[in-house]
Amino acid sequence: MQGKGLIKFAAISLTIACLYSLSFTWIANKVEKDAQEFAKGDAPKEKSYLDSVASLPVFGNLDYITYQYAKEREIPLGLDLKGGMNVTMEISLSEMVRNLANNSTDANFNAAIKNAELAIAQGDNDFISAFGREFEKVSPNTRLATLFATKENSSNLKVDADNTAVLDFLRKSADGAIDLSFNILRTRIDKFGVTSPNIQKQQGTNRILIELPGVTDPDRVRKLLQGSAKLEFWETYDNTEIFGLLQNVNSILATTAKSVDTTSAAAQDTTKSKLAALGKKDSNKTDSASIKSKLQAEQAKQNPLFALLNPATFQGQDGQSNLRPGPVVGYAALKDTAKVNAYLSSPAIKAVIPQNVKLYWGVKPMTEESKVFELYALKTSSIAGGPALEGDVISDARSDYDQKGNPEVVMVMNADGARAWRSITAAASADPNNKKSVAIVLDNLVYSAPTVQGEIPNGISSISGTFKVEDTQDLANVLKAGRLPAPAKIVSDYVVGPSLGAASISAGLLSTIAGIIFILIFMGMYYSTAGIVANIALLVNLFFLMGVLASLGAVLTLPGIAGIVLSLGMSVDANVLIYERIREEITAGKSVRLAITEGFHKAMPSILDSNITTFLTGVILYIFGQGPIVGFATTLMIGIITSLFAAIFISRLVFEWLLDRKKPISFSIKATENLFKDSKFDFITGRKRFYFLSAAIIVAGIISAFTQGFSLGVDFQGGRAYFVAFDKPVEVEAVRSILIDEFGTAVEVKTFGSSNQVKITTAYLINDNTDQANAQVSEKLASGLKKINPVYEIKDSQKVTPTIADDIKKSAIWAVIFSILVIFLYILIRFKRMAFGFAAILALVHDVLVLLAIFTIFNGWLPFSLDIDQAFVAAILTVMGYSINDTVVVFDRVREYIGQHHSKNEDLPSVINNALNSTLSRTVITGICTIAVLLIIFIFGGEILRGFSFAMLIGVIFGTYSSLFVATPFVVEFIKEKGKA
Repeated sequence: MQGKGLIKFAAISLTIACLYSLSFTWIANKVEKDAQEFAKGDAPKEKSYLDSVASLPVFGNLDYITYQYAKEREIPLGLDLKGGMNVTMEISLSEMVRNLANNSTDANFNAAIKNAELAIAQGDNDFISAFGREFEKVSPNTRLATLFATKENSSNLKVDADNTAVLDFLRKSADGAIDLSFNILRTRIDKFGVTSPNIQKQQGTNRILIELPGVTDPDRVRKLLQGSAKLEFWETYDNTEIFGLLQNVNSILATTAKSVDTTSAAAQDTTKSKLAALGKKDSNKTDSASIKSKLQAEQAKQNPLFALLNPATFQGQDGQSNLRPGPVVGYAALKDTAKVNAYLSSPAIKAVIPQNVKLYWGVKPMTEESKVFELYALKTSSIAGGPALEGDVISDARSDYDQKGNPEVVMVMNADGARAWRSITAAASADPNNKKSVAIVLDNLVYSAPTVQGEIPNGISSISGTFKVEDTQDLANVLKAGRLPAPAKIVSDYVVGPSLGAASISAGLLSTIAGIIFILIFMGMYYSTAGIVANIALLVNLFFLMGVLASLGAVLTLPGIAGIVLSLGMSVDANVLIYERIREEITAGKSVRLAITEGFHKAMPSILDSNITTFLTGVILYIFGQGPIVGFATTLMIGIITSLFAAIFISRLVFEWLLDRKKPISFSIKATENLFKDSKFDFITGRKRFYFLSAAIIVAGIISAFTQGFSLGVDFQGGRAYFVAFDKPVEVEAVRSILIDEFGTAVEVKTFGSSNQVKITTAYLINDNTDQANAQVSEKLASGLKKINPVYEIKDSQKVTPTIADDIKKSAIWAVIFSILVIFLYILIRFKRMAFGFAAILALVHDVLVLLAIFTIFNGWLPFSLDIDQAFVAAILTVMGYSINDTVVVFDRVREYIGQHHSKNEDLPSVINNALNSTLSRTVITGICTIAVLLIIFIFGGEILRGFSFAMLIGVIFGTYSSLFVATPFVVEFIKEKGKA
C-alpha cells in the first residue's frame, strides 16, 4: 500500500482535530448539567448559574476555555431539535423608493409603484427593474430624474440623468438599505441574548433569513425585529462630571440593598454558585492570594455597582489612578450589563439620576475576546429633553479615506440639519482644553462618539478614529438610517416549541442508534472478518463526521440526523463494492493479499463515480434549500467525504495490519459464501413488462393528480400552519367545523400521528403582515381550540406568504431540473456515450414521477402527512443521488463488459445481463442496508420525519428498481442497433 505513512499521519491529525472540536460540546454540556443539578428545575436559577460561570475557566488549567468559549464552539442544535424561531424578513423597497422621491404625489409615480408591487407578487424578484418598466409604461415621456434628482440626492444624481442612471442609483440605494437592515437586525439579535443565532442575506433578493434557536417568546421577537430604526445625535458629558453621580449610586445601592432585587433568593444563589465555582476551579492552583482576591471581589457588597461596572480610569505617571477624559464612564462584561441596567432602573436610583443624564451602552464590545462593553453618559437637549438632533437630517453618508489614508466616514446633512449641526459642534468645541464628543446612537446603542475638533458650518463633517474599512462602511450605513427608512416586515416565520424539540432529539438519537446497530450486525454477519473491518471504518466515519460538523459550526437539525443515518447506510456501499471485487479475485485463484490490492484498485472508479454524483445532489440541495434542508445537505456531503476516507483508507490500514500479523481474513460466512454467485437473472428480455409496470404507476399518478391533486405544504402554497396536541383524542371534522366558524374561511385539518394531534392549515389574513392581523389570527385560533378542548399545546407554527411560497416552489423546481442537468453532464463526460447519459436521465425522471404518483394516489389514505414541501424536494433530490449512485455502479460494470463484448462477439443483451448479475450482490446488500436504515427512521424518527422518511424509503426502493429494470435496459434501446452493426 503506497503512502501508508501519509495516510496514518492524516488519520491521526484528523482524529486529534475531531477530538478537539467535539470536546467543546462535552464541556458545555457538563457545565449545563451542573447548572441543572444546582437549580433543580428552577429556570431563572439555572440561568443565573450559567451567567455566573460564563467567563470563568471550566476545563482544568486552560484559562481561555470558559463556558462561553465552549458554548460558542459546541455543535449547535437547529430549531427542530432545540425549539426556537425561523424568520424571513423582507425589506420594503417600495417604501424606500417613495422616500427617495420625497413621497411624491405624482399619479404616474404612484401607479408605477403599485404595478411593480403586483409584479413582485406574481413572481418578479427585482423591484427596481419592475418599477422602471412600469414607469415607462404609464409615463413614457417623463424622466425619472424629475422625481429623484432632489437636493438631498444631488451628490449622487444629476438633474439631467437618464432613466438608466436613476435606476442604477435606486439599485445602489436598495443594496445599502438591505445592508443597513441586515446590520441593524444582527445587532438587535446579538443584544437579544440568543445562543448561536444565524442571520444571512438571501442573495439576489431583498430578504433576510434569521434563525433563533431556543427563544420562547415569539411575539417579543416579532416586535424586536420589526421595530423601526431610530437614529439620533446626542451631546455628551465628560467622565469627570458623572463619576460623582456613580459614586452616589454605588453608596445608595450599598445602604439600601434590601430595596432592590439584588438581594432576592435567586441573586443570593447566584453569588453562592459563583463562590462555589471559583473555589472549585481554583482548588488545584497554588496561588492562594488569587483565590482570596476573587472571593473578596464576590463579597464586595459595600460596592455593588463598582463590583460590576469598572470606572473609566487610566494609570498616571505618578502611579495614581485618574479618571479617563471623554464620554465613557465605565466598563462592564456582557454577562453583567443586565444587572447594571437593573441597578440603574430601580426606583431608588432613578430618583437620584438627573433627567438630563442618559446612560447608554456601546454597540460593540471593546474586544471580541473580552466581551466588555462601554457605558456612555449622554446629555439631553435643553429644548426637547431628548437628543440634540434626529437622524432624518442626514442626506448622505459614505465610507472614505482621510489625507493620511486612514478610513473615515463623510457625513452630509440637509439645510436644517446643517444649521443645527453648526450650533452643536460650536458648543462641543468651545473649550479648546476640554473638547466634547457627540454620540451617534441607533436603537439606544452608541455606535460612535467622536470628539468634535471645531465648529462645522456647512453640514459636511468627517468621523475618524481607529477604524477598519468594514467599520466605516457599517457606520455610513447607520448614518443613512434616517434617509432610508425601508421597513422590514416578517413574511415567513416558523416557531418550534421546546417540547417538540426535546421529542425530536429523543427520536433522532433512537433512530441513529438503531440504524447503526442494524448495519453493524448485518455487515458482521454477511462478511465475517471483513465485516468487522467495515464496522470499524463505519464507526471511525461517524466519529470523523461529527468532528467535522463541530469544527465547521454546522447546525445539527432533525433532517441532519436523518442525513447522518442515511450516510451511514450508504457508507457501506464503498466497502461492499470493494469486498465484492475482492471475492471475485479470490474466486479467480489469487492470494488474499493480492486480491485485496486488486479489489481496492478495481472498485475505485465505481466508488468515485457513484459518490461524486450523490455529492453533486447534496451541493444543489445546499444551494437551493433553506433551514433544516441545508442541515440535511451539509451532513450528507460531509458524510460522503468522511465515509470515502474511512472505507478506502482506514479499512485498508486495518487489512494491512491483519496481513502483516498473518491473521486469517474471511470475506463471508458459510451461508453467504455462494450467495448471488453465478446468478443468471434475465433483466433484459422481459424489460417491456417493467416498462409497462412503471408506465401504469405514472399514468395512475397523472390521473390522480388531475382528479384529487397534491397536498401542498404551507411553504409551497402559503398560509398559516399549526401542529396542535390535545390531552385527549379529537375528531378531525369537529375541529374543522369549529375553526371554520371562527375564521369564516376554509381550514384544513389533518390527524398528525396520534389521534390527539392535528395539523391545522389556513390562509386567513395571510397577505396582511400587520401586528393587528397576527394578533387577530392568534386570538381566533385560541378561541377555537379552547372550544375543542381547553387543554392543548401548539408545538409548532408556521406562516408563509404566497409570494415567498411561490419563490420556494420555483427554487425547488429549478433544483430538480438543475440536478438532472448536472448529473447528465457528469455521466456524459465520464462515460463518453450519449446513450448512458440519456438512460440515466430517463431513470431519474422515472423515479421522480413514480414518487409523485405514490404521493398523490395515497394522499389521505395513509395515517401520516404526504405533503409536497421543501422536505419532499430534499427527499426527491437525495433519491436521485442514490438512484444515480446505483445506476453508475451498474454502468461502470456494463462499460467494462462492453469492452470485452467486441472480443468475444457476444450480443449486447447478454453482455448487459452479465454485467447486471455481476453487480447484483452489491445492489442487494447496499439496498438492504439503506432501506433498513430508512425503515428505522420511518418507525422511530418521529412524526415530523414520517413523510420525509416515507418519500426516501419509496424512492430508494424504486431507485434500486430503476437501476436494474429501467436505466440499464434503456442503454440497450439506445445502442442496440449500433451493437448489431
